[in-house]
Amino acid sequence: MKYIVMLGDGMADYPIDELSGMTPLGASKKPFMDGLARKGRTGMVRTVPEGMPPQSDTANLSVMGYAPKVYYTGRSPLEAVSMGVELGEKDVAMRCNLVTVSDAENYEDADMLDYSADEITTEEARVLIEFLAEHFAKDGIDLYAGISYRHCFVLRNSHTGAVLTPPHDISLKPIKEFLPKGEHAELLFGIMKKSYELLKDHPVNIDRVKRGLRPANSCWFWGEGTKPALMSFEEKYGVKGGVVCAVDLIKGLGLCAGMKVPFVEGATGGVVTNYSGKAEAALKLLVEDGCDLVYIHVEAPDESGHKGSVKCKMDAIEHIDSDILGYILPELELRGEQYSVLLLPDHPTPISLMTHVGDPVPFVIYRSDKELLPHAEVYNEKEAAQTGVFVENGHELMGMFIKGEF
Repeated sequence: MKYIVMLGDGMADYPIDELSGMTPLGASKKPFMDGLARKGRTGMVRTVPEGMPPQSDTANLSVMGYAPKVYYTGRSPLEAVSMGVELGEKDVAMRCNLVTVSDAENYEDADMLDYSADEITTEEARVLIEFLAEHFAKDGIDLYAGISYRHCFVLRNSHTGAVLTPPHDISLKPIKEFLPKGEHAELLFGIMKKSYELLKDHPVNIDRVKRGLRPANSCWFWGEGTKPALMSFEEKYGVKGGVVCAVDLIKGLGLCAGMKVPFVEGATGGVVTNYSGKAEAALKLLVEDGCDLVYIHVEAPDESGHKGSVKCKMDAIEHIDSDILGYILPELELRGEQYSVLLLPDHPTPISLMTHVGDPVPFVIYRSDKELLPHAEVYNEKEAAQTGVFVENGHELMGMFIKGEF
């Protein structure tokens, strides 16, 4: 049996007036997803435990089968692992976004215009991060370049306790009420403020503005945590796993769980990404590289939700259906492979809110060798809720999926 987890990050949503009260999942053309729902076990699952923030780190940890309240040590350390950053037991890692803030006489009076600086390219971002590192990196402080707008800041031999806000939670809002508080607040605010002075007239940003793009004119810290420790996925579930993704968070989760994490050319973690490349990498893991399970993560629906774009979100859902599921499933059938699919988002990212919520999400478990009940006519939030199936502890779903115990 081959196992495919198809996770569309932030894919779930609320009803939208311009879609006649449907959600993007409900309005999208997705014959493969709907086909899985018509033959598989469909329901709702709570991926974000009560009392925990509705972020992709806790939600994906849960979907991957690790109880967040047991294993969660922060988001940025997982990204650091993916980037090859060595963390000591007392080191604290934080996400460092390159963002666009509005021009203001005083930095603290600016607005958060774009948490991703128009999805700045990795090449441009690396120049800017290395430039900032020349000014800020010193004994006890390191800054590492990552992918696009996502980077890593490390305080060596330090401690947690900073109160930080994800920039995607405050899109178009004044930043004043969301500046760092708690531990290291003065240090972090000082670096953020100084970064604006250093970046606003940097040649990379001058060129971006000339091309009609937003400048990456500030850094923004959030997601602090310490070195993670996960039991290996194979030890926990008895199957060899691989992860196909573009974002450091999910790569780090896979690496910490001892899973194979191949590089996919053109996979960006943004709205425009290489769907076909991900599908090919996933199939290779299953049929050539000895994996029993592949965890395919696509960030595009989440990015679309943060941008408030209905069209982008529907496009992402349809690409996942046609370019990934529509490639892998027929290929496995041609090879005579029995397979099982777990289809779900990690959390909703409603267009109306442009940020994450911790509401339960719709899931399907399909097996090619037998019918599972109850079905839904199509795959969406409303139909999944109407089946009456509800999994309260999201981290238990992976075991149900692999062992077939419902």
